[in-house]
Amino acid sequence: MRRALRRAAAILLFLVCTPAARAQGPRKVSFRAVNYDVTAALLLQQHSLSAHAVVTFEAVEPSALLDLELHRDLGVQNVSLADGRPLHFDRDSAQPMHLTVSLPQTVVPGQKFSLIFDYAGPLINDEVSPVRGVRLAYIGDDSAILLRAGRWFPLAEYPGGQYTGNFNLITDEKIVVVGTGEADPPQKRTIVFQQAPPSKPGETKAKPDAANNSTTGLVYSFHVKKPEAAGSFLAGTWKTQTADYGGVTVTMFGPPAALADPKLADGYAQSVGGMMAYYSSEFGPLERTHMVVGQLAQGSLVGYSAPGFLLLGPREWDPQRNGRALSQLVAAQWFGNSVQAASADDVWITDGLARYAEALFLDNTAGREALDLALEDFSVGALMYEQSAPIAHASELKPFTPEYRSVVQNKGAVVYHMLRAQMGDAAFAELLHQFYKKYAGHEARLDDFETMAMQVAEQAATRNKPAPNLTAFFSQWLNSTGVPEFKLNYVVVRLRKGFAVRGTIRQDLETFSMPVTMKISTEGNPETKTVQVTGIRTDFNVETFGRPKPLGVVIDPNNELLKSSPKLRLRSLIARGEEDAQRGDFYNAIQEYQRAIDVQRNSSLAHFRMGEAAFYQKNYQAAASAFREALDGDVDPKWTEVWSHIYIGKIYDLSGLRDRAMNEYSKARETRDDTGGAQQEVARYSAQPFKLAPANPGNRAP
Repeated sequence: MRRALRRAAAILLFLVCTPAARAQGPRKVSFRAVNYDVTAALLLQQHSLSAHAVVTFEAVEPSALLDLELHRDLGVQNVSLADGRPLHFDRDSAQPMHLTVSLPQTVVPGQKFSLIFDYAGPLINDEVSPVRGVRLAYIGDDSAILLRAGRWFPLAEYPGGQYTGNFNLITDEKIVVVGTGEADPPQKRTIVFQQAPPSKPGETKAKPDAANNSTTGLVYSFHVKKPEAAGSFLAGTWKTQTADYGGVTVTMFGPPAALADPKLADGYAQSVGGMMAYYSSEFGPLERTHMVVGQLAQGSLVGYSAPGFLLLGPREWDPQRNGRALSQLVAAQWFGNSVQAASADDVWITDGLARYAEALFLDNTAGREALDLALEDFSVGALMYEQSAPIAHASELKPFTPEYRSVVQNKGAVVYHMLRAQMGDAAFAELLHQFYKKYAGHEARLDDFETMAMQVAEQAATRNKPAPNLTAFFSQWLNSTGVPEFKLNYVVVRLRKGFAVRGTIRQDLETFSMPVTMKISTEGNPETKTVQVTGIRTDFNVETFGRPKPLGVVIDPNNELLKSSPKLRLRSLIARGEEDAQRGDFYNAIQEYQRAIDVQRNSSLAHFRMGEAAFYQKNYQAAASAFREALDGDVDPKWTEVWSHIYIGKIYDLSGLRDRAMNEYSKARETRDDTGGAQQEVARYSAQPFKLAPANPGNRAP
């Protein structure tokens, strides 16, 4: 009876997750923007923006209602036709980012028309960002960040949308602006705006006393001549550096301290140039040869990629530690900016592939060992929130959140790796090349990728190696949640010629069906067998020439599958705590670390992170106890030893026990482990006692 119920549930889940059902998820798009002419004043003293936008739209299907997205703190004063006739508009109180404009008549598909928008408001509250707590559009005292994802100008089809246009940003004379598009030299100019207070949700017209306001400053103009997802900018009292490498020009932009090294641009140009050369060979050429690399402010994102624009957070700015993050952003120039997802449910073909491209680049430059480490990181990330939604239901997740990174980027990357294993390296490479060639400069859907993958697999099939069943593969990994955890029981039987391994593979997913590799270590050479695992129990009988060694049978030895295990579950719980700690939420971080300790009592990493969170909460007794537990644990990873001694030394310093602190620093020195600059920390606090500073979770140990 239980098995019948599981089958019924699986069938119901399959029906719910079919393409027809999932198409109802994302917001319906009736119009697309084809050109923007935006002039916006960055009013730094008021931490606000005042803008005038002329937008040309094209109808995709018949409609008289134009549905747009605009940052909720930007109040709309006026919406009118190109001839000045005002139009009725409304903001949904339940979804205040949505702006609906009523057109005078139904517009037929293919028909174009232009509307004028006047809007203004403060951009300083991250809590009302399109992604709560994530800084996507912000104007500070001496800098500003305006990302397209922040909806600082009206968008019709995010995350898709490619258009031409002109973006004119007027700022104080001391401010420098960089961003998407071809830039003109800045010009001093006075511009008149109709400045309006933020409109309340549901408000349909401006207050009658809104006054004109003139602003004088430098105008930075950016021109977008070919359709692309433009509209992302950084502004600040910052500096630039420029360097060339391999035909690629890289311009660095950041605070003076971030560009203190005069050769920084040379290193970045070499890195970005090498990555672009590799991806061009793998996917196809990219027309763009100039990249701007900018630094995001603390509290924004780890990274962000826009056409010709690569943005890194302060922690990832160091070229010694940002290779993987940078390679993902560069890959997004192909999949994310050139090829776009047609809807929020299709982002696996962009964000997931850009993440996996990071692993492809590692495999090419550092070899299989580096690839395996990246795949393990992806698997850990996938297990953090894998149950949140299927990949094909990505519209249920907000971009830039931990859940989105877990499902779309990390799980998505492993699914690409599994697809590569199913198709073979040559066919998979051909698939990526063909897909980019066909959809560069266009939007694509999951169904487009699935169809092309099946065609390429069929073309590559031979009599000895038939095409894999990719219909079942995509249904299983894109339309469903759940990750198998394999449990193996077997016996070894001696045959007249050789040996047989007979046993059972169990896992919990009723609908799972995939070929699984099995490595058998024998007294001779190791032997590899493949077993088709189907359902919750699969019996197998494989023969070997050599005698299998005790405990010598390993499932999926090359990590070709996304699977769970006690080790990966432990790491995923710790990673969830690290996400919380990074946001300064140490209470929830400690809860996650405790769950990890419950899984493995002697996990040094779990105890270390517990101690670190308690340290930032100033609970020094609890922190010291946790660091001692880390030292008595499995010491995996090895750096937990040196950093535990350093933290205990800091606690003793804060307690006025200098002799004991020096003893801990001495033990840290004896490890000779310099992970994360540990020995520099030891030297610093051996010379001068540690003093308390404001907690900065971004500067935690490795």
